[in-house]
Amino acid sequence: MKILVMNGINLGMLGIREPGKYGSKTYKEITEELSEFAKTKNNLTLDFFVTDIEGEFVRKLYEAREKYDGVVMNCGAWSHYSIGIRDAISGSGVKAVDVHMTNVYAREEFRHNQVIAPVCIGQISGFGEAVYRLAIEALMGYIEGQK
Repeated sequence: MKILVMNGINLGMLGIREPGKYGSKTYKEITEELSEFAKTKNNLTLDFFVTDIEGEFVRKLYEAREKYDGVVMNCGAWSHYSIGIRDAISGSGVKAVDVHMTNVYAREEFRHNQVIAPVCIGQISGFGEAVYRLAIEALMGYIEGQK
């Protein structure tokens, strides 16, 4: 199984940006740990993508349709307003899980508005960096259940 882990706006700054909310591990450290986690799973390959440019994120979603069994994505702030990303998920038919390191529903009111989650197969939030591993496991189970 091949899964793409996508991170959007500001997530390349993990470990530096608001460590009280997002933890002290860098983006690189998190992806390295996820790569090690993937080695413990039979037949799992993870690839990683991070960008602060919305158009690149959308392009990668369309490419993912042909190359991956599914996507775990943290869209960051785009989750609250990007109709473009929402349409790319719907239009591509990619199986996606939306993740957020913080519990967006316990934060500012504007973060409660989620335009991405309704077109994903699920959403996991509030468990820090563990959301990625939890989403990968959930996505693997979902895909296996679809076969």
